[in-house]
Amino acid sequence: MQKVFAMSFDPATLKYDANGLIPAIAQDELSGEVLMMAWMNAEAVTKTLNNGRVTYWSRSRQAFWVKGESSGHLQHLVDFRVDCDRDCLLIIVRQTGPACHTNRRSCFYTAVRNGDEVELMAPEA
Repeated sequence: MQKVFAMSFDPATLKYDANGLIPAIAQDELSGEVLMMAWMNAEAVTKTLNNGRVTYWSRSRQAFWVKGESSGHLQHLVDFRVDCDRDCLLIIVRQTGPACHTNRRSCFYTAVRNGDEVELMAPEA
């Protein structure tokens, strides 16, 4: 059996960039599909952990962005993981509706194959 070591978590121990941001990758809890990548600052991390609603920092609006607050495509926190360098987050979520603002399940709907861009999924109706 694997031992689990618990210790209190402080968002200040994460490694943020010069703008005080850290990349956060959202992954579906059931399928393991990578849904999107967005940015968090220390306060967004705290808000997410405190209320279970995934909260990002919008660089364009310079404001907090609770995923699904306006669209209804909610992300509920299932697990919050920190990578080995403490400079990237993996947010395991229960996604309601599409994760992408283009109305697709994932923001990663374009592949490059043999030098061509291929659309992997159409927007949901």
